Amino acid sequence: MASRNITLSISEDLIRRAKVLAAQRSTSVSALVSELLEQLSGATPDYAEQWAAEELRMREGIGLRVGAVGWSRAELHQR
Repeated sequence: MASRNITLSISEDLIRRAKVLAAQRSTSVSALVSELLEQLSGATPDYAEQWAAEELRMREGIGLRVGAVGWSRAELHQR
């Protein structure tokens, strides 16, 4: 895929920290930003897999049970 340059306004402190992080990871600030945006936009396969797993958990539940309710709504709201 073709790359395109963009201009961002970022504080000097954040730029400095981003450069340190990029150096620690042996990459560039541009690559860090690209990776973060891919993760946030759901463009990575890992995101799709994680989303599917979460949907499955929501459909099937995780086995939590709630005991019998021994009160009424009115009782809870009595003053």
